[in-house]
Amino acid sequence: MDDQKARTLLLNRKQELIALLEATESDSDPVELDQSRVGRLSRMDALQVQAMAQETERRRHNELSRIEAALIRLKEGDYGYCVSCDEEIPDKRLELDPSTAICVGCASK
Repeated sequence: MDDQKARTLLLNRKQELIALLEATESDSDPVELDQSRVGRLSRMDALQVQAMAQETERRRHNELSRIEAALIRLKEGDYGYCVSCDEEIPDKRLELDPSTAICVGCASK
């Protein structure tokens, strides 16, 4: 995959993730525990929704970190090579996940 295409894919995904994080910011807010206003099952449901939102947010932040690392590798000329074994990562794998840092062989270990 050429550098310009990789950069475009990475930056587009980064913008998408930032927009998603901003749009769902309030989903992980603390749940109100006032029993006089909210029933027990509603609170349990709200706690579950909050936990799922927090996990989704954590995953999005992790993906943003991987994208930032890929952009650095791209700038340094190391993009497209496995960080473990230094073998070239196939273009198909990079097209599926442009932020990937390891080849299939290393990933399966």
